[in-house]
Amino acid sequence: MIPDDDPSRSLTVADPDDPGTTYVSLVGNTYAMLITGEQTDGRYCLIDMRVPDGGGPPPHRHDFEEMFTILEGEIEFTFRGEKHTVRAGSTINIPANAPHHFRNASGAPARMLCMCTPAGQDEYFLRIGDVVADRDAPPPRLSQGEVMARRHLATEPAQAYRSEFL
Repeated sequence: MIPDDDPSRSLTVADPDDPGTTYVSLVGNTYAMLITGEQTDGRYCLIDMRVPDGGGPPPHRHDFEEMFTILEGEIEFTFRGEKHTVRAGSTINIPANAPHHFRNASGAPARMLCMCTPAGQDEYFLRIGDVVADRDAPPPRLSQGEVMARRHLATEPAQAYRSEFL
């Protein structure tokens, strides 16, 4: 039987150009938090990712599903050691626990939507990244020492967010 409607939950309209959107700079990428776990009762989050040429996270894995839809450009995904180039219009799903990473090796900027289910990745990114003014804000300039400190900052809470770096 389907439960009754919960009127305390409202309709969410995600617009990356909305002035209330939170943007996070992380590993050279800019992530717009479109729909948060707080808005979905923890069911999922949706992140608009702008990935410059050469951008992308290090190899990692986590115990939640992650789905990417490429909106602009192309992204090279490495899944269990095998590379796959995914172009605009395509969607790729990363199963929970599978080792993976992505990199923009196209020579041009790329953009994709990332949905994680259940939510939590949105909170993790907010915790370890830098909130920036908008999607076009440059990433903060970090010294080598600051880069190392950021890596430690990212690794320390990863387990609490059901993730590990490889």
